[in-house]
Amino acid sequence: MSERTLILLRHAKSDWSGDEADIDRPLAERGRRQAPEAGRWLDANVDAIDLAVVSPAVRARSTWDLVATELEAPPPTMTDVRVYGASGGELLAVVSDVSDDLGTVVLVGHNPGMEDLVLRLTARRVRMPTSALAVIDWSGSWSTVAESFAELRASGRPPPDRPRP
Repeated sequence: MSERTLILLRHAKSDWSGDEADIDRPLAERGRRQAPEAGRWLDANVDAIDLAVVSPAVRARSTWDLVATELEAPPPTMTDVRVYGASGGELLAVVSDVSDDLGTVVLVGHNPGMEDLVLRLTARRVRMPTSALAVIDWSGSWSTVAESFAELRASGRPPPDRPRP
């Protein structure tokens, strides 16, 4: 059986000060700081990412753009409209469609769907505040992930960068 890794990344903190539509809401200053921290954590803790599947929301795409600049080898990116506003079950359908040629995939999306997907796959409740990651491993195919035993390897928001002494 093949080893698979699904990395869930909730978009960084968005800016609610404007009157744009939800899908067009940009990142807040805090979000522009948080997203690169997530990228540096991924670069240091995940061997290689084969694909990023990203919500079409501006805040999700901007988050991924900032994360990807921190990766030594950024993967191809696919925007998938099904990720925007998706429930855990709908996100599971997106994940199930991933090609079995791929070993590690990042899904960049929104709550409450992200938290629900972690619960569905691992039977563990995990908080997914903005810029939080959940790294989930299992053996099998992408299409059978819901029928597999998946293990939560890591979760939470990467710590902010600290100045070096």
